[in-house]
Amino acid sequence: MSQFEDITYEVDGAAGIITINRPARYNAFRAKTVDELIAAFNAAWSDDDVRAVVLTGSGEKAFCTGGDVKQRAETGDYGPAELGRFRIGDLHKLMRDIPKPVIAAVNGIAIGGGHVLQVLADVSIASETARFGQAGPRVGSFDAGFGSAYLSRVVGEKKAREIWFFCRQYSAQEALDMGLVNKVVPADELLKEAKSWCEEVSALSPTAIRFLKQSFNADTDHQAGLSNLAMSALDIFGVSPEGMEGATAFAEKRTPDFAPHVNWH
Repeated sequence: MSQFEDITYEVDGAAGIITINRPARYNAFRAKTVDELIAAFNAAWSDDDVRAVVLTGSGEKAFCTGGDVKQRAETGDYGPAELGRFRIGDLHKLMRDIPKPVIAAVNGIAIGGGHVLQVLADVSIASETARFGQAGPRVGSFDAGFGSAYLSRVVGEKKAREIWFFCRQYSAQEALDMGLVNKVVPADELLKEAKSWCEEVSALSPTAIRFLKQSFNADTDHQAGLSNLAMSALDIFGVSPEGMEGATAFAEKRTPDFAPHVNWH
C-alpha cells in the first residue's frame, strides 16, 4: 500500500505481511509508525484472503527497538500523530483482537517496545541472529501493562522480572529455551518459514481459529485495564526530568544519571 511511509504491507497468499521499514532507526517506531501499523492490521482483518498476519522488520539488524528514543529526546514525544495521540496501547489491543493468528518473524534485535510486540504476537519465529530484551528502565520508560503482565504468563514471574529489572539481552536459543519464541531458523529462511505457517493455518477452520484466539485471550483480557493505567502513567513519566534524562542520555550516547531522582518515599 503506497500510502505508507514507515511500514510496508503486502498480501502474499494467505499471509498479510507487515514490515516496519525504518532501518536507519533500527525499526524504532514513532507515532506515525504506530498509526500505520494500526491501519495495516485493520486492512489485514478486513481482507478475507488473509488468514494470518506476519509482523517483521526491514533489514537484517533489527525487528524493532521500540519507541524512537531519539525522537523523544528531540521533541519530548513521539512526533505528530494522526489523531493527536500516541496509540501504542491501541496497537497492542488490536494485535490481540484481530481474529487471525499474528506471527512475529523476528529478524534481528527485538528490544524494548519491539520486544513487547513480539511477546504479544500469537506465535514467534526467530532468526538465529535475533536478540531479545527490555530497555525501558535504562532509557526512562516502562510498560506496566501487557508488556510486563502478559510477559509473566509467557515466561513465568521470575524470568519476567529478571528481563525487566536488569535489561539483559538474550539469544534466540535462550528465548526458545524459556518459551519466549516457538521456533528458531537460519536468517535466510525466516520469512519463508513464517509464510509456511500462514499457509498451514489457512487450511484450518477460520471460525475455530477465531474462537480459539478469543478463548486464549479471555484469561488475560483484564490486563487491558493495566495497559490503560500504564500508558497514562507513561505519558506523565516520559516528560518528567527522570524520564527525559533516560531519553537524553540515550541520544547523547552516555550513561544516564538517575541518582538525583532516587525517591523511595
